[in-house]
Amino acid sequence: MQNTPKSIYKALAEVERENGTVVLCTVISSRGSTPREAGSKMLVYPDGRTLSTIGGGEMEARVLEEASQAFVDGRTRTLNYRFVDPEKGDPGVCGGEVEVFLEPIKPTPEIIIVGVGHVGRAVAHLAHWLGFRVIVSDDRTEMCTPEAIPEADQFFPVPIEELVEQLHVTTDSYIVLTTRSLPIDVAGLPKLLESPAAYIGVIGSRRRWETAREMLAEAGISEERLDGVLSPIGLELNAETPEEIAVSVIAEIIMVMRGGDGERMSFKGSGGE
Repeated sequence: MQNTPKSIYKALAEVERENGTVVLCTVISSRGSTPREAGSKMLVYPDGRTLSTIGGGEMEARVLEEASQAFVDGRTRTLNYRFVDPEKGDPGVCGGEVEVFLEPIKPTPEIIIVGVGHVGRAVAHLAHWLGFRVIVSDDRTEMCTPEAIPEADQFFPVPIEELVEQLHVTTDSYIVLTTRSLPIDVAGLPKLLESPAAYIGVIGSRRRWETAREMLAEAGISEERLDGVLSPIGLELNAETPEEIAVSVIAEIIMVMRGGDGERMSFKGSGGE
C-alpha cells in the first residue's frame, strides 16, 4: 500500500469495517523549515506498525510514544515541536515549528449476547437502537439468524464453548449471558473469563449464580475471576417483561462503561443542580 492520503483513508475505512482501533496523527500546522507540511498524516496501530510518515526521525519517535499512551487513555492530544536546539530537548535543528494532532479512533462498543431467547432478543434490539455493535450467539442455529434477529451485526450459531475461539473479545466488549440453563453458563464461562471483556453478566436468580459459582470454583476457576461476573444482571427496576429486563441490563452496562453509580438523579445535589 502506498503512503498516500488516499491509502490512509482506505486504511481508516478498513479499521472501521473491522471495528478496530488506530491513532491518526495529523500535522495541523507547520512554520519554517519542518520535515512535513500541514495535512501530512500517519496511522499508528496498536502493535506499533505505522502507515505513512509525518517526518521520521526523533520527532516521529516522540509522536509514536504519545500514540502508545493515546491507546491507553483514549484521549486526543496536540503536540508542539520546535526544531532549533537539541540541547534544550528539541527533536532537530531545521529551524521550524510543527504541531501534531493525535486522534485515537476507538472501536464501537459491542454487546455480545449469548442465548437469544425472549430476553436476549430484547437486549439485541435495545443495544442496536443505542448504537452498540451487536453480536449474538446460540447453539440453536435456527434462532441465531438475520431473519430472527435483524438488529444484530454478527451471528455465531455455535456452542458457547466454541465462541471465544471464533470471536475476538476486547476491552470494549460487554458480554451478556441470557442462556436457557445453568449448565450452559458453567460450560462457557471458563473461557469467557479469560477474555479482557469489560463486562460479563449472567442472567438468573442469586441461587442459580451461587450454584454456578460453586461448580466453577470446583473446576478450578479462581475466586478473583469469579468476582468479575455480575449476576443477577441489571439494575433493580422490578422489571418483569423481556423488554423491561433489557432496559435494566443495558442500563447497568452503560453505568459500567461511563463510570456511573446507578443512583437516582433526584438524589444528587440540591436545588435542581
